[in-house]
Amino acid sequence: MNFSSKILEEAVHALSSLPGIGKKSALRLALHLVQDNTHKSDKIAVALAKLSTDIKKCKICYNISDEDVCEICKSESRLKNILCVVETARDVMAIEDTNQFRGFYHVLGGVISPMEGIGPQDLAIDALVNRIKTGGIDELIMAVSPTIEGETTIYYISKLVRDMNVKVSIIARGVAFGGELEYADELTLGRSIATRVPYELQS
Repeated sequence: MNFSSKILEEAVHALSSLPGIGKKSALRLALHLVQDNTHKSDKIAVALAKLSTDIKKCKICYNISDEDVCEICKSESRLKNILCVVETARDVMAIEDTNQFRGFYHVLGGVISPMEGIGPQDLAIDALVNRIKTGGIDELIMAVSPTIEGETTIYYISKLVRDMNVKVSIIARGVAFGGELEYADELTLGRSIATRVPYELQS
């Protein structure tokens, strides 16, 4: 791809480094911004800069937040005895869009994956156990993608909490095996949470 402008080329390379955006899409976006006269590129630059300077992780659930404690964890109207355990903040958004869950969340930050060098110590598992130890939580809903790594993570957490008087359940397998929660449609995901089933821990 030949460029008449080094600045345009750098913008295309930057945009195409994002997931799901190829060189042609990046060029189309960059050219749109060049031709735009509403200062859209300035607004985008400011918004993106804030992602690295102002955004935080909630110190309770590890969800993305503007403050130390996210709006969900601050809520007084949600069910305090149920925790929905997810991999990423994107999963929280997907579940919230279903309007089927009114408890709280805990974002692990991924799943256990020895092949990628990700162990339990790299995830927010200790923080999850500490939340359970403080009391008041009756159920963990494991809304983790049903991959081999996801199943390993569910099994590991279930073993950790087996003596803590907390029920562990998994979302019904309406979500395709190997699929990610963010790609499930709202109706399927909502039903899978509403029809969750107890998790049987194999010795």
